Amino acid sequence: MKNRIIALIALVAILLVPVAGAVQAQGGKTIVEIAIENGNFKTLVAAVQAAGLVDALSGAGPLTVFAPTDEAFAKIPAPVLEYLLKPENKKLLTDILTYHVVPAKAMAKDVVAAPSHKTLQGEELFVSVFGDTVKINGATVVTADIEASNGVIHVIDRVILPTITLPEVDPATVKGNIIAAGSSTVFPLTRAVGNAFKNEGYTDSLEVASIGTGAGFERFCKSAETDISNASRPIKNSEREDCRAKNREPIEFFVAIDALAVVVGNQTNYVTGLTVEELGKVFSGAVKTWNEVNPAWPADEIKLFSPGTDSGTFDYFVEAVFKNDKEKILKAPGIQLSEDDNVLVQGVEGTKGAIGYFGFAYYLPNRDKLKAVAINGIEANEVNAENGTYPLARPLFIYTTAQIMKDKPQVAAFVNYYLTNVNEQLGPDKVAYFPVNRDSLNLDRLEWLAAQ
Repeated sequence: MKNRIIALIALVAILLVPVAGAVQAQGGKTIVEIAIENGNFKTLVAAVQAAGLVDALSGAGPLTVFAPTDEAFAKIPAPVLEYLLKPENKKLLTDILTYHVVPAKAMAKDVVAAPSHKTLQGEELFVSVFGDTVKINGATVVTADIEASNGVIHVIDRVILPTITLPEVDPATVKGNIIAAGSSTVFPLTRAVGNAFKNEGYTDSLEVASIGTGAGFERFCKSAETDISNASRPIKNSEREDCRAKNREPIEFFVAIDALAVVVGNQTNYVTGLTVEELGKVFSGAVKTWNEVNPAWPADEIKLFSPGTDSGTFDYFVEAVFKNDKEKILKAPGIQLSEDDNVLVQGVEGTKGAIGYFGFAYYLPNRDKLKAVAINGIEANEVNAENGTYPLARPLFIYTTAQIMKDKPQVAAFVNYYLTNVNEQLGPDKVAYFPVNRDSLNLDRLEWLAAQ
């Protein structure tokens, strides 16, 4: 922790003070004097120098810096950092760095006292509090109230980003076919964005196939026949190597959050909540009837419905409930598997004692027929998915490559349109997933820019 604080103060010195001769404040060292004690943060030094901010951000302050550690910057893909350090992107780099600086001294109590704070860049930073956790946009404050002579530093675990705007796309001018395939969970979202793209004038073929995440990566990486791969889990190393064997370097875009819904039918609505441990017993066949789970429930036989093994939903459930031991669920007596989520909906709805799981988007249109089961006492909803308290929340992705977008400008245009308009397709009356935090979406947009 001591090294982290010293290193952080070095970063703040680099950002705010140009020389070691700054006036020392009464009763303590200046930021630059503290910074001299530690000279790490090579990438940050290069970024500040490239932006020409040393002179512009010097002075007595007071200033508040929400300062990412080197580990936070390491979360940004290398091609994006390379892109930001190019001379032609100086304005964008400057905007990002000054978005971390508030032109006032705000101690932790002052930070949480207001919902937002205006930055030197001009946009607002947004504050949210979950129990003892304080977030600035999507970043968590890991150390607060490091006082310096010209302000205060709060350490954050992610780089926070101002609004990143992509070049405007006119779908009516986009020519060429687009092929997307993969996750059944991401399918309704990509289809909705695709329909909006067509409604705004795109007239060529946009194929979106629901075949499961694993099968989607097969088509994207092994046979190299699709332009976009929809995925309800991150790409595996083996799949990435398959892509590289086809000269494809996948770029990951985090587009939404899904709260995986565990559901029962109206005939089984006495099952109101389960723990993750109980889920494991149920879906492994370790218990046969519901009264074995809870003596207050009827002795109805438990019937299991699950997505198939090609589904990213299946992979995620096995990881979350069985710690990746899929044999436990596959050997459950009588379990019914299907890659078609609508089949699962119908099976759970029409079978007494049945329980199943799938993406939240397939639950909401059927909530008159199905009941979502709370997990560990936590309901599946937007707040619980975003703050991480719901045990079965997961990210949703689309993948493409820089080379595909260069070879097929229509794919670049569609991904641009996707990242610009995705949140308009999300919501209870649309595609029932939850938006990613603004930093993640802005990082997506930076990745798109870096890939062009």
